[in-house]
Amino acid sequence: MGLMQRKNADSSVDDHPSPPPSHEKTLFGEGQALDPEEDPDTRLHRGLKSRQITMIAIGGAIGTGLIIGTGSALAKAGPLSILISYSIVGFIVYMVMCALGEMAAYLPIQSGFTGYASRFCDPALGFSLGYTYWFKYIIVTPNQLTAAALVIQYWVPRERVNPGVFIAVFLVAIILINYLGIRYFGEIEFWLSSVKILTIVGLLILSLVLVLGGGPDHDRKGFRYWKDPGAMKTLYGTGDKGRFLGLWSTFVTATFAYLGTELVGVTVGEAQNPRRVIPRAIKLTFWRIVVFYVLSVLLIGMLVPYNSRALSFATKQTTGASASPFVVAMIESGISGLPGFLNACILIFVFSAANSDLYIATRTLYGLAKEGNSHRIFARTDRRGVPIYALGLSATIACIAFLNVADDSKKVFSYFVNLVTIFGLLTWISILVTHISFVKARRAQGVEKREMAYTAPFGLNGTYFALVFCIVIAVFKNFDVFIRVPGRDGGENFDYINFITGYLGIPLYLIMIFGYKFISHSKGRTPLEADLVTGKEAIDREEEEFLADKAAKQGGGKSGGWFYRHFVAWLF
Repeated sequence: MGLMQRKNADSSVDDHPSPPPSHEKTLFGEGQALDPEEDPDTRLHRGLKSRQITMIAIGGAIGTGLIIGTGSALAKAGPLSILISYSIVGFIVYMVMCALGEMAAYLPIQSGFTGYASRFCDPALGFSLGYTYWFKYIIVTPNQLTAAALVIQYWVPRERVNPGVFIAVFLVAIILINYLGIRYFGEIEFWLSSVKILTIVGLLILSLVLVLGGGPDHDRKGFRYWKDPGAMKTLYGTGDKGRFLGLWSTFVTATFAYLGTELVGVTVGEAQNPRRVIPRAIKLTFWRIVVFYVLSVLLIGMLVPYNSRALSFATKQTTGASASPFVVAMIESGISGLPGFLNACILIFVFSAANSDLYIATRTLYGLAKEGNSHRIFARTDRRGVPIYALGLSATIACIAFLNVADDSKKVFSYFVNLVTIFGLLTWISILVTHISFVKARRAQGVEKREMAYTAPFGLNGTYFALVFCIVIAVFKNFDVFIRVPGRDGGENFDYINFITGYLGIPLYLIMIFGYKFISHSKGRTPLEADLVTGKEAIDREEEEFLADKAAKQGGGKSGGWFYRHFVAWLF
């Protein structure tokens, strides 16, 4: 793909110039200019290489939700239910990524998709999306730190060493990695994500061998457990109603497993040659979803029956290898000795997640400040391009992980985690709404398809489909609070605590949108008012300089990355 140069002769954008966002009133005074060259003290550095972006995109999508969370979904609804839910939600995630990729490839601005929402749709949506996303990651980061401490208890009981010690060690480590700058963060996250990929690939190969009877028990299982005890388990009822409720309950688990896939949208402001790198990462998302998610749940459903006693024990565990359905599959097939190794891999999973979560929280707050929706100090960067004040605040809030050291606080903290799923869904909904506005704007302003570095393959139809499905999941994700369930906390009465934590994000999201509109008197962007221009010229120039510098370094010869490109890159 060539550079996206606009033609001045017949450009509709020139006929309908967009109002510069820097002159708009925001909650923190005038909005700041989006041109990355406007102020060198608020600029991020484009230090993320192609391989790092690709691997970070994979790492952000693979976490404990896949390697551990699938067990509870299998026990609750059966193998066919999780296969259906993970496949459908995976397709929705792909639609979200395609929508995000189209906008990011056209205008890879440093404020990320919160900036897109403000420029293409409505400043109020950008404000609400930014804070919703930031809330999500200042909740997730301390939760990941706590999970890391719990994983270590596999080797070191809490009676010997207080978990707060490990939380402090991990917190200092991720702060240091984020403070060193994007080059070091990208390289470290590249190798952490590499370990995650190798772990999942190894588990898939092992699972396939066990399915075909290559384990110590030499039992060729095939689809035996889909017949007995069955492919779908009933939940809160019998017959088709029970099977449907069981299936629907797994959509929440699947959604949680996919959360974080949109991480690539946060990295666009620090990516080298983003108009080539971002589309490539988006295109490969489909195959990552099919291989790492859909294939994983298919194999687990073939190896472990949903009524397995070992699976029932695993789903009652908090975290670590004992909670993973892959370990259950090993135990059922007569393999011992691997749980300890898998636990070490899970520790890397959690540490990588905590590291990238702090990165996202920092860059999201930075983006809010760049848009004038947070104090300007959070947009200031040091000589390495690190938003140090945004990092400092996000890291300080992560210290609430120490509250989780006490046993009586874990239940309260689990309610905060319940907020994460709704915040993630609201983020996807906002991205999809923004994409609809973007497509309408580029059509109205005469930006032709051939001028785009990347376009969503399913167009607006795919975006509308994903939007409707995300809204349905968001509304009905906690349906079980309305059902009388014997034995749960609060008895058979209405589960008001889970109702509040499960749905609190929706009114908060709406209050921020309409509150912003009331205070700032902002209006939504019409297709002709959407700003498709500001900052584009500078980004075009950066792209030209990068490609020229790359060509000069190569000097017409072969690149030193030949082995990676031909034998490794295709996998990722």
